[in-house]
Amino acid sequence: MGKQIKEVGPGRKRTRYKKEFKIEAVRLLEQGEKTGAQLALELGVARNQLYKWQEQLRAKGETNAFRGPGAKTLSERSEIERLKREVEELREERDILKKAAKFFAKELP
Repeated sequence: MGKQIKEVGPGRKRTRYKKEFKIEAVRLLEQGEKTGAQLALELGVARNQLYKWQEQLRAKGETNAFRGPGAKTLSERSEIERLKREVEELREERDILKKAAKFFAKELP
């Protein structure tokens, strides 16, 4: 059916739905032949979940919606690398300023 059930704690389960399932559910919702409640019952999902999927699909488009926990996009990876380099540079600058402050503190009478 396009879903995977995973136990996340004692007595708690989380259901993961495949991207294709979500897209098809939103398509059926937007057709308007059935209400959101009827469709949710038939598909075995919460009604509000259908609307959340619809909102995600509209906001991000079919290619970027429902990406899951997989690898980050190239732009995200490059942004992370840039930020890591910047953090390292700022740490070096901070360390230099700390040493300079100590040096000048010794010079004062």
